[in-house]
Amino acid sequence: MRTNATYVRLSVLICLFTFLSIHSKAQSLHFGNGKFEVGLGIGPSFFLGDLGGSEGKGKTFIKDVDMPLTKLMKGIYINVYPVEWLGFRLAGNIGYLEGDDAQAPNKGGAERFRLYRNLKFRSNLWDAYAGLEIYPTVFLEQYDGLQGKLRPYGFIGVGAFHFNPQGEYVASNGTKTWVDLKPLKLEGQGMSEYPDRKEYALTQLMIPMGGGIKYYVKENFYVGFEILHRKTFTDYIDDVSTKYIDPRYFDAHLPATQAAQARQLSYRENFYNPAVSRRYINTQRGDPKENDAYFSSNLRLGWRFNSNSETARAKKQLKCPVYY
Repeated sequence: MRTNATYVRLSVLICLFTFLSIHSKAQSLHFGNGKFEVGLGIGPSFFLGDLGGSEGKGKTFIKDVDMPLTKLMKGIYINVYPVEWLGFRLAGNIGYLEGDDAQAPNKGGAERFRLYRNLKFRSNLWDAYAGLEIYPTVFLEQYDGLQGKLRPYGFIGVGAFHFNPQGEYVASNGTKTWVDLKPLKLEGQGMSEYPDRKEYALTQLMIPMGGGIKYYVKENFYVGFEILHRKTFTDYIDDVSTKYIDPRYFDAHLPATQAAQARQLSYRENFYNPAVSRRYINTQRGDPKENDAYFSSNLRLGWRFNSNSETARAKKQLKCPVYY
């Protein structure tokens, strides 16, 4: 749950160093000669956290992806290309994340503890980031325009995202309501009895990284596919991270209505099976050793502008002794 400042600083330094390096080179590499691109992206997004998952112990990345909970992410972006092999991207996305212990299979392994835990969440998501696209195959191309070209690329950047986890509360009359989880302090965040559990922010830093491929249908239009993983620095996207607390502290720190909600939403093993009476206080609720993450795979559509004299410009920027 601790922010890894090294990753953030490294990404910022990479972006800054590359930007300054380009501007320190010949006049032919300034943005006045560059190309601008606007585009749209749409595709599935996936949550990686403490809830749900596959059989056995929880693992990082795609092993615990719950395909039935796949959601849609949509975004827009602006790119600037000071040279053909490098692009600067600004992007914003909206999406939705969801996790549910009921998605874990019942194979009799370690996954059964997630089924017993019986937690689930949902959250709207907004993110924005800036980063670098690097096109390594550009130097192998013939400089005859973009149409018909296939360009793979890698991407890394730095950004921020906003989330707000909610849980489904079932009232005594059977009415179901989605309530915000952060104010309920389900793991004792901000309580004096648990001084090591700090309140978490709903806006956090993240590092997007991944890659994709573009195909230029026309000189000024391409279609592409991209997979982008977001490394985050919080374990509370799903509001689950560490151990169960003593429920009596809900009454001490929360209004009566919220205390009732917190009792149910913090521990649900006995919610559908009241006969269960195991001791759970101070036992594992989540895994604080691994932060939450999410990733998306998007279809991208992009349009380029300022595309006059494509061939001459490409030769000017990419001239290499191997070819000349």
